[in-house]
Amino acid sequence: MDKIYIFGHQNPDTDAVTSAIALSYLKNKQGLNTEPRVLGHISNETKYVLDYFNEPVPKYLNNVKLQLKDVDYHKGLYINERESIKNVYDTLHNQSVTGIPIVADDNKYRGIVTIQDITRELIIGNFEKLNAYYDNILDAINGETILKFDDEISGDILVAAYKSTTIIENIKFTNDSILIVGDRDSIIEKAVNSKVKLIIITGNSNIKDEHLSIAKKNKINIIRTGKDTFHTSKLICLSNSISTIMKVDKSKVFHENDYYDDFIELSKKLKHNNYPILDNKGYCLGLIRITEIVKKNNKKVMLVDHQEKSQSVFGLDEAQILEIVDHHKIGNINTSAPINFRNMTVGSSNTIVYCMYEEASVEIPKNIAGLMLSGILSDTLCLKSPTTTSMDVDAVVKLSIIAGVDYEKFAFNMFKAASSLDELTKEEIIKNDFKVFPYDDKKFAVAQVITVDVDNMLNEYKEYLDKLENIKDKEGYEFVILVVTDILKNGSYLLFTESAKRILESVYDIDNIRQKYYVDRLVSRKKQIIPAILDNIG
Repeated sequence: MDKIYIFGHQNPDTDAVTSAIALSYLKNKQGLNTEPRVLGHISNETKYVLDYFNEPVPKYLNNVKLQLKDVDYHKGLYINERESIKNVYDTLHNQSVTGIPIVADDNKYRGIVTIQDITRELIIGNFEKLNAYYDNILDAINGETILKFDDEISGDILVAAYKSTTIIENIKFTNDSILIVGDRDSIIEKAVNSKVKLIIITGNSNIKDEHLSIAKKNKINIIRTGKDTFHTSKLICLSNSISTIMKVDKSKVFHENDYYDDFIELSKKLKHNNYPILDNKGYCLGLIRITEIVKKNNKKVMLVDHQEKSQSVFGLDEAQILEIVDHHKIGNINTSAPINFRNMTVGSSNTIVYCMYEEASVEIPKNIAGLMLSGILSDTLCLKSPTTTSMDVDAVVKLSIIAGVDYEKFAFNMFKAASSLDELTKEEIIKNDFKVFPYDDKKFAVAQVITVDVDNMLNEYKEYLDKLENIKDKEGYEFVILVVTDILKNGSYLLFTESAKRILESVYDIDNIRQKYYVDRLVSRKKQIIPAILDNIG
């Protein structure tokens, strides 16, 4: 069963992380194979929650782009460098392919051979040399073993085509000679006394016992075949090891984690059809052929707490979205097929996930209840946010009982952990909860920091302004706003780039708005800030 990744938005907050974990648990109980992931570093608040309920941080998901491992290629199609040219040709024919990777004994990639390479070898190859294995010679000429002393056979091929006297008087045999001969006793006698490497006796001819005895003493390999000398001399070249003709060219090699679109682009330049696929350690996995790419197993995903492409994982267009669970406005994500879509006007994605547990009659474990509770408390600011609904309140009450916590005390400690900005740079603080919003062909960003102690941030506001301007220019935003929410006062201070000044003056109907502008009861980016900006932009 294919794995399904479940994740929230970039710069994940507590609601995004915990709803991904909770939804994954539910889906797995329903028979799916899912895994929660995160798209970025988690906040101090989220870390506090995960530690409190003994839940590991989900793995990081870099992207969901289509990779070669997601394509149906010829997995396991490769052949050992010891195999003969004949065996490789038979494999190519049986598999209906025109190329095959060659591997060493440990399956490390060595090279590639195509049908063109074999054809070229049969036409213009070196027919005087043999580099083969004894058993492959047997197979190529349909021979039988008479004597065998060596697995590997290398040497110069001699065919006894002249008169016996001519061969005996003029041809020199050495211990590297490979003799192909019929029923010519005098030539066989010279060969065994010369300690040749191999004698191939054709036509099912017999060998004298005395010659056989000398051959044993001199450790000479002997093979007999029913084929005649002409056909034997033609076929023996097919027993050569495939390593003798393979191409060692790693420019045409790809790895299973390479991206499919990169592969297609490079293959257009290389102009080949057959490409070996390796793992990251150089072991061969199989062969991919351009002309046979049909089925692509796009990664399967479920989204929680977002539905804006700009807030989601890189490569989302190449993934198959199966489900979305969210409580924000309808975004710009398109799907190629119908999906399960849950979008509700509640304060937290976890409230929707809680409803899904109720509908499915799935029991909620203590730790999962605690995670879901944390997500709702975080997004609704302990039920004080204007986004809070009666469904959120009901879920908090029931989940806190299952989790065994006093939700108000827990929320205070959670927010206190979130307000700790120690060891974070100014940019990390800004980017911790940073969301991008498109409009027309432009985009703006709103970051939010929720804390119980805003004094330190406001004292250093000029440094934050410099960072906001740098982020705006570097990443191409029309403007960037940082909302510093004081959880105790139940309001927020605004820091913003100069380009946001006109928009905010329009939103709050004031002239010459200044930095650190305080708005009482302003706590919800989703419900109070973004809609107001979109109504006044342009």
